[in-house]
Amino acid sequence: MQNFKLWYSTPADGWAEGLPLGNGRIGAVVMAAPHREVWNMTEATYWSGQTDPELQPIVGKAVLEEIRQPFFAGDYKTGDRLAKQYLQPQKGNFGTNLALCEVVIDWNGQRRGAARVEADIPSAGSFRRELDLTTAVALAVTSQSATAVHREVFASHADDVVVSRVWSDTPGGVSFTVCLKGGTESFQATVLDNNTLEFKGQAIERVHSNGACGVWAHGLLKVEVSGGAVHGENGSLTVTGANAARIYFTVSTDYRRTDDSWQTESRLTMERALSKDYAALKESHIADYRSQYDKVSLDLGTTGKAELPTDLRIKLLEQGGIDDPQLFALFLQYGRYLTIAGSRSDSPLPLHLQGIWNDGEACRMGWSCDYHLDVNTEMNYYPTEVINLGDSHLPLMRYVEDLAGAGRSTARNLYGSEGWVAHVFSNVWGFTLPGWDTSWGLNVTGGLWLATHLIQHYEYSLDRNFLERQAYPVLIEAALFYLDYMTIHPRYDWLVTGPSNSPENHFYPGDPEEGGQQLSMGSTMDQMLVRELFEFCLKSAELLDIDEALREKLREAIDNLPPLQIGRKGQLQEWLEDYTEGQPEHRHLSHLYALYPGSEITPDQTPELSAAVRVTLENRMLQDDLEDVEFTAALFGLGFARLHDGEKAYRHISHLIGGLCFDNLFTYSKSGIAGAESNIFVIDGNFGGTAVIAEMLLQSHGGEIHLLPALPLAWDTGSVTGLRAKGNAEVDITWAEGQLTSAKITLYSPGTVTVRWGGKRTELQGEAGKSYCFNSQLELL
Repeated sequence: MQNFKLWYSTPADGWAEGLPLGNGRIGAVVMAAPHREVWNMTEATYWSGQTDPELQPIVGKAVLEEIRQPFFAGDYKTGDRLAKQYLQPQKGNFGTNLALCEVVIDWNGQRRGAARVEADIPSAGSFRRELDLTTAVALAVTSQSATAVHREVFASHADDVVVSRVWSDTPGGVSFTVCLKGGTESFQATVLDNNTLEFKGQAIERVHSNGACGVWAHGLLKVEVSGGAVHGENGSLTVTGANAARIYFTVSTDYRRTDDSWQTESRLTMERALSKDYAALKESHIADYRSQYDKVSLDLGTTGKAELPTDLRIKLLEQGGIDDPQLFALFLQYGRYLTIAGSRSDSPLPLHLQGIWNDGEACRMGWSCDYHLDVNTEMNYYPTEVINLGDSHLPLMRYVEDLAGAGRSTARNLYGSEGWVAHVFSNVWGFTLPGWDTSWGLNVTGGLWLATHLIQHYEYSLDRNFLERQAYPVLIEAALFYLDYMTIHPRYDWLVTGPSNSPENHFYPGDPEEGGQQLSMGSTMDQMLVRELFEFCLKSAELLDIDEALREKLREAIDNLPPLQIGRKGQLQEWLEDYTEGQPEHRHLSHLYALYPGSEITPDQTPELSAAVRVTLENRMLQDDLEDVEFTAALFGLGFARLHDGEKAYRHISHLIGGLCFDNLFTYSKSGIAGAESNIFVIDGNFGGTAVIAEMLLQSHGGEIHLLPALPLAWDTGSVTGLRAKGNAEVDITWAEGQLTSAKITLYSPGTVTVRWGGKRTELQGEAGKSYCFNSQLELL
């Protein structure tokens, strides 16, 4: 296994250069410099806001029909006015995830009363910092003359604590001051027992809530030393003359707690951690982490560029012409690392707009650090199954279950319908209403898009218990909503949704001078999602042998759904009508869902639609003022990978890494787009890019396991082990000079398997628990 590291020879100059750690709940971005280290601490449940009162009946079917009639008649302005009148209810305290605090460690000097004690390291000397992806440990070392001070820090999922060790090559060479700086005005920290800081704070802010409601947190920071001394005063702990020091951090919150046990939980967690020595904590952390990380290995070739600092490699890739295949392998393993760090099977919440980390930039704007349901949250989990981290998908499954429960009242009160619905974004308080403006907020399939991840998890795992107890109950309730909510279009006799939008684009129903619109009936994105939902529910009901009467309703509805259509410019239509696109440079590509992550469109089975998708992608690429953001670059890469165009997919993943990543390889959305006031960290590009690389190497849709479907020339020789395929299979592949040399497929469920490489196909009847090896001609060995 290659030793993948992000490393730097310069200090972290701010959050965008810090290195992220996480245990699935607690996050830290470590900003290391020669004389100072700052940990930006976050906790997944530390949210402002609160649960709003249940929405009272305000619309219902009769009013919904009134809203729809102008759209059917082509009077979009009147339809839009009515939608704003009836489908834009008042909202309360939506909230946002907030940063918790900063741990500030200062080696430059310590304060003891009013006196300043000089540090043992008066100047920087040489400096190196790194994040080792094979151990999930961040390290930094400052060297001067014959001595060095070493620091390492990790976030342990096994023991639910963040731990650091500082040591020196010189006895007594460790001296520093550590304090806590709160992220909100309510934050308070006090000294306990001369070596402990206790803190408490509430997640309150005034942009997304009223400044008075939010989750409370309580935690501890403790320092232990070998040799020397530790002393607490004025809210800080000071270490002097130690051989080594260990720092422990833990936190708990009152989110969804009905008693006060959360206030003592941190102390109990700290006591359990301290009952082990540091070496045991580190060993258990690495063993727990590697049980997930080691499932996949990837070699795309090496050129010696890994010896360069990561920030320099990013810059060289952006400048073009660099041959650095290992940087792409690093990016995939970094995506896997971030998934493990941010989303474990027992995480209380799934990954939000920034994972479990938070630099505060989105929180201070209108964005909020929340769950965007019109690509962002979904993209966070696009690669999860194929990169063999299916357990990390489970927090999202539980969140969708909660969302479905909350969305029943919105379905009933807003639309007068059965089942459940959620719209463009949500929070941890059960928000399922349309967004603040119907033009972008009335996305009636946002919750359904998120719920399709239940389908993905089942298709990869074939876990019948999961299907029966989690996936089917949630999805059939969603199906009940759309069966009840949808209506027949009087002009086409098709069953359509609406009014709804195509996230987040707009169109011209007539002359552009008359103005653009965003709401319509039966947008392509809606129909793709509803078709996939109905077909999966029908198939599942047949498998489980239940709901026979409902199956017939689903069959009838499927037959009445609109077909995918090709417009007059050869593009895949984004709307039911062949409207002129209002923003041909738009960042969203929602209506290509049937290509990826869906599989209704494939080059082999639907060549004409595939050609229309290519036209759509290339038209968007040609726009000089393209809204160039992280998730768009990933969507381009995913689209071309599914079209088996490895060179174009490679072009877009190269642009994502070289042009849309900070120095720490976190992806960002460019300033000026969608209201961004600066380059804003958004983590979906990390996961979308990870999915692109995986899709270039392996695809498993349309009933096939397709090996190397979009291999670019730049990765002409390599190997990958441990990728997952639909049907509960694991795949290893090796190739040389662009040609398959061997493959191994291990099946964990029995069934018929079709394996493909290029124009060759092999079909076999597989047994559970058995591995099948193939040569370069796909002949069984």
